[in-house]
Amino acid sequence: MASLKDVARECNVSVATVSKALNGHSDVGAATAKRIRETAKNMGYLPNTAARALKTNRTYNLGVIFSDEAHSGLTHSYFSNVLEGFRKSAEDRDYDITFISNNHTVHDLSYYERCRSRGVDGIVIACMSNDTVQIEEMITGSIPVVTIDRVFNECSSVVSDNAKGMEELVEYAIVRGHRKIAYIHGKPSATTSARLTSYRSTLKKHGIEPDESMILEADYLDADECFECTRQLLNSQDKPTCIIYPDDLAAMGGIRAITDMGLTIPGDISVMGYDGARLGQVITPRLTTIAQDTASIGGLAAQKLIERIENQEGTKTESILVAGHLIEGDSVGKIV
Repeated sequence: MASLKDVARECNVSVATVSKALNGHSDVGAATAKRIRETAKNMGYLPNTAARALKTNRTYNLGVIFSDEAHSGLTHSYFSNVLEGFRKSAEDRDYDITFISNNHTVHDLSYYERCRSRGVDGIVIACMSNDTVQIEEMITGSIPVVTIDRVFNECSSVVSDNAKGMEELVEYAIVRGHRKIAYIHGKPSATTSARLTSYRSTLKKHGIEPDESMILEADYLDADECFECTRQLLNSQDKPTCIIYPDDLAAMGGIRAITDMGLTIPGDISVMGYDGARLGQVITPRLTTIAQDTASIGGLAAQKLIERIENQEGTKTESILVAGHLIEGDSVGKIV
């Protein structure tokens, strides 16, 4: 296998110049850098990651904590898209990612201990059940941490603007004449709290007092629970004219309940989702929903984590809000 010296000799430049070109340093001319990269590729040069780790005291590896309560794994469309954005941004900076498992069958180690044993340079907590002891151990430890959709004073976070998204949904329904707007929200979490508070405050801003009988709870991504909640709402004496669901997949359960009852969307009842999943855009009628900017959320999380790794003293702790946008489907009718 070719070495840096071999590439340098072939290009008639110094080893230092080859190293800088391959690592994207700006003090090597664009034409020279391109020639070096092409030569290295043609010669079959591969970087010696072990040597780089010894030299820089870094492994160029980021640990990913992803353990949602629903055990949906990467089938969870929101987090799978966020993590794809994280992966792309990390790879652009020449970092690899490692998923940190909570499998304790071999060694009874905490998440933080597993991260240390893997030698990761930083940790992103993309999704984790409310294990406050383990989270506290990670965010107060010596390894840099960035969280997604959860805010802590000790580390930077990147958060989808759930309050703004819910405000847009409720106001869209109100503009189309709806006043009886039900909300089936997810299980308690920071995301749920932000959306529920925004739902109530937006209704009040428009002079509508929230009806607690129209606020129900179901698991995120649980179409069956939303099926039952929808039947409960539509069998009540004071029926809603519009129902907001915790996510697009859960909305499928509500849509099934509505059609099973012989009702039409949006003729008899209007529905809205959250997340902007492709599934909601290929059904008829197309689902009105909030598309979260998952690429930016994941990309910014990687960017902030790498900044923290490479400049621990000079990087400020901050919480970044990322706005989504309304997808105006065909599932919300007008009330005259």
